[in-house]
Amino acid sequence: MSSTDTLATTRLAVLGLGNMNGAILTGMLAAGLPADNVVATTRSADSAAAKADKYGVRVISNEQDPQANRTAVAEADVVLVGVKPKDIVAALRELSDALPADAVVVSVAAGVTAKTLGSVLRAGQPLVRTMPNTPLTVGSGVVGMAPGEHVSTEQADLIEQLFSGSGLVVRVEESLLPAVVATAGSAPAYLFLFAEAIAKHAEQLGLPRADAERMAAATVKGAGLMLEQGDQTAEQLRTNVMSPGGTTAKAIESFQADGLEDIVARAMDAAAARDREMGEEFTA
Repeated sequence: MSSTDTLATTRLAVLGLGNMNGAILTGMLAAGLPADNVVATTRSADSAAAKADKYGVRVISNEQDPQANRTAVAEADVVLVGVKPKDIVAALRELSDALPADAVVVSVAAGVTAKTLGSVLRAGQPLVRTMPNTPLTVGSGVVGMAPGEHVSTEQADLIEQLFSGSGLVVRVEESLLPAVVATAGSAPAYLFLFAEAIAKHAEQLGLPRADAERMAAATVKGAGLMLEQGDQTAEQLRTNVMSPGGTTAKAIESFQADGLEDIVARAMDAAAARDREMGEEFTA
């Protein structure tokens, strides 16, 4: 059976259609999943109607059907759980006995470990933890994916294919998900902060704020495309534009003198540490 055939027959339940789950669903539909194969849930009837119109899938609300989540998962092959870390254990406990035994539960909740999630699921339930980042909303995200011990090779391949419509998918061991959080999950905010700082000081240098913001955004985008589409490393690309004694060299020397690499490392360590702390906080 081809990957296209597999997608054509996969039944997906999406629990919660917030911005992240909505972006993931958009990518899965772009990857070839038929909209008719999707059942999603939301809290309110108004939201269900709006989301059904937006994504072209069946959406049921907890307001109309208090058992909406259980209804949605009853015949699913894959269950995408878009519930906040503090709520995911209770949500899975409530519907665990409604899940088909071979349905793959996919969590996007940061920090909450497979051990914790598995403790409220049926023994042997396939489980995949993922760590997506917000650029999925524009089809250019990163997803760290950690298949659990009960996930078959075919199921892991299917989940990867479903997420591939939203960007880069990297399989890792669960123990490395805190590193994925630090490297990709939280990293868009690092770049937003850097662009913010550039635009702010550009205004102080005399540029209109709107022009400064557009220039910073375009520069971040262009640099990202050079990294993604070329065959050179970030270090090589950086040195290519550093003429000895030139303006770029002076700027980089200033960054390095102020310890930019240490600043980045400490920020990444803080993000990874917080992810591990959340794993201890949100237990069954």
